Formats: sequence, C-alpha cells, structure tokens
Amino acid sequence: INLFYICMELNYNAMKLNYLFPNKYKKIGWFILIPSAIIGLATLILDYEPDFLTLNVPAIFIDEIFGDNHLVGIVNNNILNEILGVLIIISSLLVAFSKEKSEDEYISKIRLESLVWAVYVNYFVLLVSFLFIYDLSFLWVMIFNMFTVLLFFIIRFNWQISKLKKSATYE
Repeated sequence: INLFYICMELNYNAMKLNYLFPNKYKKIGWFILIPSAIIGLATLILDYEPDFLTLNVPAIFIDEIFGDNHLVGIVNNNILNEILGVLIIISSLLVAFSKEKSEDEYISKIRLESLVWAVYVNYFVLLVSFLFIYDLSFLWVMIFNMFTVLLFFIIRFNWQISKLKKSATYE
C-alpha cells in the first residue's frame, strides 16, 4: 500500500505544471507596470502623441476611413499606445503570475479563486457596458477591457494575500 501512495505522489508531482514565473519577476513587473499605467493614462487624458514615435509600421487588416481596405501593408502610425499597451500586458502578466516567496497550496487556492473572481467581475462589467454604454464610449470600454481581467486579478489576489498575512500576524 505504501508503494501505491509513493507512485501516486510521484505521478502527481510529474503532472503538476509549473506555469508561474519565479518570484523575482514580480518586482520587475511592478517596476514596469506602475510607470506604464501612469504614462498610459496621462497620454489618454492629455491626448499626447510625440512626433518622433510616428512611424511607418507593418499592419494587418488595414481599414482606412476614406481609403481602400487591405489585408496587409504599411501604415503611418504613432506607436506610443502600442508600446504602452505591450508594457502593461507583459508587466501585468509578470505581477499576476509570479510565485509568492512561499508558494503553497493555500496560495494556489487564493490565486485560482482570484482569477475566477476577476473573470466574473470583468464580464459583469462588460455585460453592463453592452446594455448601457454606446458609440465611442463603448469603444473606450472595450479598449480598457483588454487590461481589466489582469488588473482585477492583481487587485483581488494581493488583497487576499494581505488579509492572509494580517491574520497570520495576529495568530
């Protein structure tokens, strides 16, 4: 019987996927995420696009307002939004999916619950947006919706971890 449990444990450990980044990437993620988000919001509010970032870039599915439609080609575009979007997505992934210093089953449970909660909240916001927000405002909601699942997850997960640390301090 002991041999059976040993084989089951070995099989379980072999099946576990290591899908989390090492803990050191969390600090790198925060270091990139905070300034990228601040600069991103500032550029949206101030409608700022520096001229030196306006370049000819390759594009897929080109749909010009007063021009032709192409499957692929080159367009003239300011790439500041693309740079900030990529930085926010990559840094959010690093923050969200880096191991904690002491990653155990309970933290994995909190991680999973926070991810499910974030998806539910994100799609609730999207459903409300479908019902009550229209035209260009809806486009802005959809743009922000690209980032909100990760941001909701990060907020909920860190809140739950801080509650766990506080309760461990009191015990």
